[in-house]
Amino acid sequence: MALLEGTSLLLLLFVAMPLKYQYGMPEYVSLVGRAHGGLFIAFNVVLFYHVGKGHLSETKGFLGLLASLVPFGTFVYKAKVLKAHSA
Repeated sequence: MALLEGTSLLLLLFVAMPLKYQYGMPEYVSLVGRAHGGLFIAFNVVLFYHVGKGHLSETKGFLGLLASLVPFGTFVYKAKVLKAHSA
Protein backbone atom coordinates (compact mmCIF):
# COMPACT_ATOMS: atom_id res chain seq x y z
CA MET A 1 0.00 0.00 0.00
CA ALA A 2 2.82 2.39 0.85
CA LEU A 3 4.35 2.00 -2.61
CA LEU A 4 1.02 2.46 -4.38
CA GLU A 5 0.13 5.56 -2.41
CA GLY A 6 3.58 7.06 -2.89
CA THR A 7 3.60 6.32 -6.61
CA SER A 8 0.17 7.90 -7.09
CA LEU A 9 1.36 11.10 -5.40
CA LEU A 10 4.44 11.25 -7.61
CA LEU A 11 2.31 10.70 -10.71
CA LEU A 12 0.02 13.51 -9.61
CA LEU A 13 2.86 15.94 -8.88
CA PHE A 14 5.28 15.13 -11.68
CA VAL A 15 3.06 13.94 -14.53
CA ALA A 16 -0.53 15.15 -14.15
CA MET A 17 0.24 18.65 -12.82
CA PRO A 18 2.76 19.47 -15.57
CA LEU A 19 0.28 18.19 -18.18
CA LYS A 20 -2.34 20.52 -16.75
CA TYR A 21 -0.23 23.65 -16.49
CA GLN A 22 2.14 23.24 -19.44
CA TYR A 23 -0.17 21.57 -21.95
CA GLY A 24 -3.66 22.58 -20.81
CA MET A 25 -4.77 19.03 -20.05
CA PRO A 26 -6.60 19.26 -16.68
CA GLU A 27 -8.40 15.93 -17.09
CA TYR A 28 -5.28 14.06 -15.97
CA VAL A 29 -5.20 15.89 -12.64
CA SER A 30 -8.83 14.94 -12.08
CA LEU A 31 -8.23 11.27 -12.91
CA VAL A 32 -4.92 10.82 -11.10
CA GLY A 33 -6.10 13.02 -8.22
CA ARG A 34 -9.10 10.79 -7.58
CA ALA A 35 -6.95 7.67 -7.72
CA HIS A 36 -4.42 9.21 -5.34
CA GLY A 37 -7.16 10.29 -2.94
CA GLY A 38 -8.55 6.78 -2.81
CA LEU A 39 -5.11 5.26 -2.30
CA PHE A 40 -4.28 7.83 0.38
CA ILE A 41 -7.43 6.91 2.31
CA ALA A 42 -6.88 3.18 1.77
CA PHE A 43 -3.26 3.40 2.95
CA ASN A 44 -4.27 5.14 6.15
CA VAL A 45 -7.21 2.79 6.79
CA VAL A 46 -4.91 -0.23 6.37
CA LEU A 47 -2.24 1.45 8.48
CA PHE A 48 -4.57 2.14 11.39
CA TYR A 49 -6.19 -1.28 11.06
CA HIS A 50 -2.75 -2.76 11.77
CA VAL A 51 -2.25 -0.37 14.68
CA GLY A 52 -5.63 -1.39 16.10
CA LYS A 53 -4.78 -5.08 15.76
CA GLY A 54 -1.43 -4.55 17.50
CA HIS A 55 0.67 -5.36 14.43
CA LEU A 56 2.15 -1.84 14.51
CA SER A 57 2.78 0.50 17.41
CA GLU A 58 0.90 3.78 17.66
CA THR A 59 4.17 5.62 17.02
CA LYS A 60 4.77 3.71 13.78
CA GLY A 61 1.17 4.32 12.75
CA PHE A 62 1.54 8.04 13.36
CA LEU A 63 4.82 8.07 11.41
CA GLY A 64 2.98 6.36 8.54
CA LEU A 65 0.29 9.05 8.59
CA LEU A 66 2.95 11.77 8.49
CA ALA A 67 4.81 9.94 5.71
CA SER A 68 1.66 9.84 3.58
CA LEU A 69 1.53 13.64 3.60
CA VAL A 70 4.86 14.33 1.89
CA PRO A 71 6.33 13.28 -1.47
CA PHE A 72 8.58 10.21 -1.15
CA GLY A 73 7.44 9.85 2.47
CA THR A 74 5.79 6.46 2.09
CA PHE A 75 8.84 5.09 0.28
CA VAL A 76 11.07 6.12 3.19
CA TYR A 77 8.47 4.81 5.66
CA LYS A 78 8.39 1.41 3.98
CA ALA A 79 12.17 1.19 3.71
CA LYS A 80 13.05 2.45 7.20
CA VAL A 81 10.11 1.87 9.55
CA LEU A 82 8.41 -1.19 8.08
CA LYS A 83 11.70 -2.91 7.27
CA ALA A 84 12.77 -2.50 10.90
CA HIS A 85 9.35 -3.82 11.98
CA SER A 86 9.63 -7.04 9.96
CA ALA A 87 13.20 -7.78 11.08
